[in-house]
Amino acid sequence: MKIPIILILCFLSSNAIAQTQDEMNQEAQEVYELADKKLNETYTEILQLYQDDTLFIKQLKITQRIWITYRDASLKMKYPAIDKRLEYGSVYPMCVSYYLAEFTNKRTSELNEWLQDTLEGEVCTGSVRRK
Repeated sequence: MKIPIILILCFLSSNAIAQTQDEMNQEAQEVYELADKKLNETYTEILQLYQDDTLFIKQLKITQRIWITYRDASLKMKYPAIDKRLEYGSVYPMCVSYYLAEFTNKRTSELNEWLQDTLEGEVCTGSVRRK
């Protein structure tokens, strides 16, 4: 007797998603840590590339500190309850990690502009380097 392929796929997919909440929280934390690592690599690369532009570096550092404050405040706005575990349940750590990962990935995308050379003739590039 042949087992229908759909049953095999259902079995395989149910095993793939059958995780405990702790495992899902850990997986989400790893996603965030990877996003944070990429952000730090991008930031460091910009610092090295623009090391001779001290005014830009100063402004970059100020902006990054403000962004961190904004990120943290946004997280508090998203999950304002005093007792977060009671209010949001056991998924709270997972949700926080995914939220921070998404927020961090957006910041990395924003900073990547300073790693891309702009074409000559683009007039609104500001501090972004030209080719």
